Amino acid sequence: MRLAVHYRPRIVDAELAERLAATGAVVVEGPKACGKTATGRNFAASEVLLDVDRNARRMVGVDPDSVLRGKAPRLIDEWQTEPDIWNHVRRAVDDRASPGQFILTGSAVPADDVTRHTGAGRLTRLRMRPFSLFEAGHSSGEVSLRQLLDGAPQRSDPSRTSVSQLAELVCRGGWPGHYGQPIAQSIRRNRDYLNEIRRVDMSRVSGRRRDPVKIRRLLGSLARNVATPATLSTLVTDVQGSGTSMQPETAAAYLEALERLMIVEDQPAWAPHLRSRTTLRTSPVRHLVDPSLAVAALRATPERLMADLEYFGFLFESLVVRDLRVYAQANDAEVFHYREKGGLEVDAVVEADDGRWAAFEVKLGERWVEEGAANLRRLAARMKRGGRGDPSALAVILPNGYGHVRGAEVGVIPIGALGP
Repeated sequence: MRLAVHYRPRIVDAELAERLAATGAVVVEGPKACGKTATGRNFAASEVLLDVDRNARRMVGVDPDSVLRGKAPRLIDEWQTEPDIWNHVRRAVDDRASPGQFILTGSAVPADDVTRHTGAGRLTRLRMRPFSLFEAGHSSGEVSLRQLLDGAPQRSDPSRTSVSQLAELVCRGGWPGHYGQPIAQSIRRNRDYLNEIRRVDMSRVSGRRRDPVKIRRLLGSLARNVATPATLSTLVTDVQGSGTSMQPETAAAYLEALERLMIVEDQPAWAPHLRSRTTLRTSPVRHLVDPSLAVAALRATPERLMADLEYFGFLFESLVVRDLRVYAQANDAEVFHYREKGGLEVDAVVEADDGRWAAFEVKLGERWVEEGAANLRRLAARMKRGGRGDPSALAVILPNGYGHVRGAEVGVIPIGALGP
């Protein structure tokens, strides 16, 4: 890896290096502007940027070998703009029979028929997201998710992040291009980002024209329902309440396009195998890939968030889920939510591939810590009765303060101390 000047290291760097050492090509996927190109360039020995190089796009159909020719690893940026390149990369990997040949980056997932010729054994997919607070330098990382899953006791010095500072971090988002920019400029760029999504990208990824007004209304509904298990019918009713007509099938198609653009990333329900009659809710919890997009959709500001702490709490939960996803991926784990029809809810459950699990409640202040701790204790008891086994860690995640997690006790973790 060649570390470029001004490049901020990413947690995903280690995973990309590992996959390049084992696989012919790595497809790095994530929403646009999350830093895929910069990360790819730090590993690549040559590159072709298909989104800006018109001649290269033409050559894909005329002489694809010339596009693939170059020192390995070769970065092919925004490959989905010329999806035919997929099969050419696949064949080149077969012919060369050597790992680390290509890095493909893309900010949209092509239709299934584009990749119908499988890349299994040749290409592997790697997800990138916006900066976590640790990557952006706003978390010390003293409390490691890896060690939490190992059941190791941990402590951190007090995090001094104020709630007003947290509001700015939520509004700014984890976009690398915003690093060091004034907050007002970041907010404006996030709004422009969504405008580009609804005016251009949605139609492009769908292959047909999409109504920008309806997209804006749907994004607003997703923003209002962030960190909640809002159903499709709830979203449609909300959109129609704003004076815009939308059919459920239209909303479903728009949501599918937003997922392909990796703007929407819902949080699935945890489904532990239990020896009990506990009935679980299976609906996903709604999230945008970064809480700043919810802020942008509602044209909010840090001041408005401070005036509506209830909604701010949902956005804080969404920020924590974003960061947990980044840290979990580095540990071969996933992030779920837990909800029972009987009423017990837990904001985030991180489960590793080997079955270890840790659970977290997210609260905007210390006054709600005991409420979150009670939920976590109930969950642990429920899992023990159901034969699922003890958690590796239980903790309430807060904006600031000291961090401490030990044994079977419910700990507390300031978001400014959480890391991979």
